[in-house]
Amino acid sequence: MSLLALLSLAVTVLLCGALPARGQELPEGKGKEIVAASCNSCHPFQARLGAGYTAEGWRTVMRMMTNHGVVVPADQLAMVTEYLTKNFPEKSKPAGAVIPGPAKVSIKEWQVLTPGSRPHDPLATRDGALWYTGQMTNMLGRVDPKTGNIKEYPLKTPHSGPHGLDEDKAGHIWYTGNTGALIGKLDPRTGAVTEYKMPDPDVKDPHTLIFDQSGVLWFTAQNANRVGRLDPKTGEIKLLTPPTPKSRPYGMAVNSKGTVFWVAFGTNKVGSVDPRTLEIREYPLPDAASRPRRIAITSDDIVWYSDFSRGYLGRLDPATGKVTEWPSPSGPKSEPYGISAINDVIWYSESGTTPNTVVRFDPKTEKFQSWAIPGGGNIVRNTSVTRDGNFVLANSLVNTVTLVTISK
Repeated sequence: MSLLALLSLAVTVLLCGALPARGQELPEGKGKEIVAASCNSCHPFQARLGAGYTAEGWRTVMRMMTNHGVVVPADQLAMVTEYLTKNFPEKSKPAGAVIPGPAKVSIKEWQVLTPGSRPHDPLATRDGALWYTGQMTNMLGRVDPKTGNIKEYPLKTPHSGPHGLDEDKAGHIWYTGNTGALIGKLDPRTGAVTEYKMPDPDVKDPHTLIFDQSGVLWFTAQNANRVGRLDPKTGEIKLLTPPTPKSRPYGMAVNSKGTVFWVAFGTNKVGSVDPRTLEIREYPLPDAASRPRRIAITSDDIVWYSDFSRGYLGRLDPATGKVTEWPSPSGPKSEPYGISAINDVIWYSESGTTPNTVVRFDPKTEKFQSWAIPGGGNIVRNTSVTRDGNFVLANSLVNTVTLVTISK
């Protein structure tokens, strides 16, 4: 099966994820037959969204389908969307808790150019721009926050699924091709793209990437259960395998000594690799139900993680293995996700609330403060930090990039 066919099928699963498996009856109504035909391939896939969508969410999903080449006749698109919205609405989510506190912020958002882009990861670059991965449009986007101008850069391999982002010292933008089995480099001056294919055919899903202090690029491959190292000078890729099977390495961060840390979304562990010896170490978290998804490191080399499954913020001291946790303000179903450290204060987003929230946690006082994201947020998967210490979000289902400016 071709890559386009596989990706079209995968996007169809996005549509079908909230629907009954093949063989079960769909509700009666206009659009039933088209939905049944479109979802005929869903059953072999285990991915299930489960929570349904709002009307806006379903419109976005339909646009993501068409971006990937899944054909729904134009004169039937509105009918299908109406059918899905009526029969598979978004299930109730916890209300986003708003907690007062000492910090003052202003929040501004930009709608990205192409509908259904699914902005996945944001990146604040040294020149003051805000970048994002257009995962469903196979583009990288650049927002100029001073003018509001947005430019999109098409990528090389069709449907490569751009996902993670980072910048090298020369100003090139690097990304993971999550469905293209590659790492890419974009030169913003020329638009030229260089690609580095995975050396192992089993490693199909490069996920998050980050540069260490020496300029070496590290990345995770979640479903392949690998951590990778790419030397930009030679293009050589080395793949490492964490000791725990199906641990699903996810978010990454680098400490002051160059040690690379990641969170294992498939288990209750944090992992690290020594860049010199390539020795891997795993740190178990105390609750077996923990599923950490993103990670940040403060200047004291303490590791902070968002526990997506339990609704907690966690702190790991790698020197002792000690773990301390705090329940996130909106509760156990708040799904903390994208997280960053700004001047040793922790900022993250609750992605399972209505609306999504921006949460601030001060490690010195152990106090939370939070704000609702205008427009709902929906859904903040990763975050970044500007050079002057502001918080950047990408909002997948509402197709926006958001800047949280923190008053100094």
